[in-house]
Amino acid sequence: MVKINQITVLFITLFILSFNINASDQGGQFKTLGNWDVHYIAFPSTFLQPKIAKHYGIERSNYAGVVNISVLDNRVKDTPAQKVKIKGVAKNLIGHVINLEFKEVVEGDSVYYIAPIKYRNEETYRFELEINQGKEFKNLKFQQKFYVD
Repeated sequence: MVKINQITVLFITLFILSFNINASDQGGQFKTLGNWDVHYIAFPSTFLQPKIAKHYGIERSNYAGVVNISVLDNRVKDTPAQKVKIKGVAKNLIGHVINLEFKEVVEGDSVYYIAPIKYRNEETYRFELEINQGKEFKNLKFQQKFYVD
């Protein structure tokens, strides 16, 4: 239990810090889509500690990244995390399409959706995601340029 709590703290810390480290460069942002505040970030997998990456089955590589999405209900004061379904694609500037496979991560009251992505140095991807919960569907689009460490 202690090991999982340490991993949880590290993962959440990384997620929060990613919003504070020059959000425009790292992609840590959020958009309000109806009743949801959707937080999204795409970052190099090398930002993760080896134990965290291993725990979540994430490859750590200079050419691998992670897309992290969280959906919060903005109608409620504490904006609780929402369980949703996410599917989507990433397209580079020459039109190569990658289907993203999101994995749900639940840690206490937090819910995250993570998907791996491979990239080359200075490669830009346009992300097009469909988020749904029951009968509610929202689309999220954003762009991220990746750099090799």
